[in-house]
Amino acid sequence: MADPGTPVGRVATGVRPGSHAFNVVSAVALVVIAAVALAIGSGVGRSSPPTLRARAASLEAQIRCPSCEDISVAESDASAAIEARHQITQMLSSGSSDAEIEQSFVARYGPSILLVPPSSGLGSLVWLIPLVAGVLALGALCVLFWRRQRAFATLRAGAS
Repeated sequence: MADPGTPVGRVATGVRPGSHAFNVVSAVALVVIAAVALAIGSGVGRSSPPTLRARAASLEAQIRCPSCEDISVAESDASAAIEARHQITQMLSSGSSDAEIEQSFVARYGPSILLVPPSSGLGSLVWLIPLVAGVLALGALCVLFWRRQRAFATLRAGAS
C-alpha cells in the first residue's frame, strides 16, 4: 500500500516519471523487449537442419521467374517457372548447395534472376542505405528529445 504522504504520480521505487533514471529504465526495457522479439522472430535455437523441401521452397522464393516480371518461381505457374522448380529440386537431390544452385541460375540468366540483391559490391548499397538512414533518424530523434528536455529544464528553472 502506498504511503499517504507519497504524491500520486510517484512510483513506489522512488523513481519519478520524467526523471533521468525513469528514462534510462524505460530505454533499457525497450531494448530488452526488442532484442527478445528479434531473437524469437529470427528462429534462434532451431536445432534441426532444414529439409530438402524447405530448402527448395526457400530457393524458389528467392529466384525470379525467367518469363515473368517481378514474381518468384514459387508464385508463378508459367512453364519456365515450373521447369525452374524441377531444376531446383533435381539439383538439391543431387547434393548441390543453395549457393551452387543460385550461381547456376545467375550463370544462365544473369544477376537479375535473383529477387534478393547480393550483399557484396554495388548490391551492398541496397542493404547499407536503409541502415544508415535508420541510424541517422534515430540520432536526430535523440538530439530532438535532448534539446526539448534542456528547454523544459530551463523553463522550470526560470519559473522557480
